[in-house]
Amino acid sequence: MWSELRALRDGIDLGTPPRDGEPVTLSVDGIPVTVAAGSSVLLAAGIAGCTVPKLCASDTLEAFGSCRVCLVEIEGRRGYPASCTTPVDEGMQVRTTSDMLAKLRRGVIELYLSDFPEGDIDGGWSQLNTTLDQVGVHRLADDHPYRSGANHQGGVLDMSNPYFVFDQAKCIVCSRCVRACEEIQGTFALTIDGRGFGSTVVAGQNESFLESDCVSCGACVQACPSDALIEKSLFPGGYERADSSQA
Repeated sequence: MWSELRALRDGIDLGTPPRDGEPVTLSVDGIPVTVAAGSSVLLAAGIAGCTVPKLCASDTLEAFGSCRVCLVEIEGRRGYPASCTTPVDEGMQVRTTSDMLAKLRRGVIELYLSDFPEGDIDGGWSQLNTTLDQVGVHRLADDHPYRSGANHQGGVLDMSNPYFVFDQAKCIVCSRCVRACEEIQGTFALTIDGRGFGSTVVAGQNESFLESDCVSCGACVQACPSDALIEKSLFPGGYERADSSQA
């Protein structure tokens, strides 16, 4: 994968790794763009300069399609496919913005925020905060449908690793840390335990990070879009869990 990444532009995450194939030309928001066959619609949109919000996607990892934020419309196709897992086709016409896409993305983001510490919503610097800006949702509306639901705000706060913290309250279970541990480092120290609402990131056999096979490479920390995994050095006074109340 690392040889493929040489084609990427510095400072720009195109969402999925570039491919090496025959040229395919499509239209994204009316802008013609040519990419290699096998590329994702998300990558084509990025090259065309069209910003598509994303959380689980990264051009250092293979597409996963779990967050459902990068939805697009494709002429002639039903529904709203995830652009990260949708391959380009010759002549494809893609729309990245519409009233319906805005509504769908807002609903997805509100669902994430319903299980996220309110004290970390404003003023953060994670990719989640960037996505909130892109979608136009900065906190939960008073009339959102998820206010009284269960949450994970009392989840694990693992301070065992000397270099980073894992705060389960901020984990959106996008699997980027798990995939980075597997695809980049090859350690396989992380996994997703449980199913549905009970899904959580765990190290080893549900051990602390220090007790697990984690080698402290930092790939998971770099991959995390919500700062659930974050370096301890960023908190000189020590890490403190944010207010988890949902006002």
